[in-house]
Amino acid sequence: MSLLTPSIRPSAVARLNPISKLGAAIVVSLALLLSIDWVSALVALALEGLLLFWCGLSARQFWLRTSTLWIAAPFAGLTTVLYGRDSGAVLLTIGFVTVTDGSVQLGLAIALRVLAIGLPGIVLLSTTDPTDLADGLAQVLRLPARFVLGGLAGLRLVGMFIEDWRFLILARRARGVGDGGGPIGALRRFFGPAFALLVISVRRGSKLATAMEARGFGTAPRTWARESVIGAGDAVMLGLGLGIAGIAIVVAVWAGTWRFVLS
Repeated sequence: MSLLTPSIRPSAVARLNPISKLGAAIVVSLALLLSIDWVSALVALALEGLLLFWCGLSARQFWLRTSTLWIAAPFAGLTTVLYGRDSGAVLLTIGFVTVTDGSVQLGLAIALRVLAIGLPGIVLLSTTDPTDLADGLAQVLRLPARFVLGGLAGLRLVGMFIEDWRFLILARRARGVGDGGGPIGALRRFFGPAFALLVISVRRGSKLATAMEARGFGTAPRTWARESVIGAGDAVMLGLGLGIAGIAIVVAVWAGTWRFVLS
């Protein structure tokens, strides 16, 4: 079962160790954060797009999971174009807003970077089982078992939060609470269930922590039912991450757009 849904069909990427997928995503992200230019982001995004066909997600699953990213990236780019640092020729002036060549290139770079950094993370997360991720963090990266198991338990509750929210909305609707009232009513319909969900979450977390302590979680060295190993496929995944990062940087340097972010 993946982190987002249990309906992901088996794929070569899904069978890899979560640590290798996490490492590849981190390598690409760090490379893209070293410079804010549109060439390296475009190259990385194009290379990532070629590999997404092997992730095991259907077209519908892919667009549903990444829809917020496709909305956020243009908004981030547009905001940068309108209010980013001005440089180069002035293209448009509206009141206190000035659009220049430099701000357009910066906005394009920001939008492409949001996609190039966000897409691999979302897709790899969708093909990762939470228990496999916890096994990898504890056995491969040697993170404390108490921290890993606490995170796994919390992650398992995400789906329950969604169900709780749906039932809260239905219950309030059945009682006629928060209906109508225009904008004020809309705020009540949101903040009322949100506060109730917060209370439910705190209570459920306390009960879960007590139950885990009663069963001895974190009180003694643990053994693991499933061994987490790094294989040849995981080495290939890490190599692909390094390759995408290296190619993106080399092409940007060759094109003359590479600018170190701290310079």
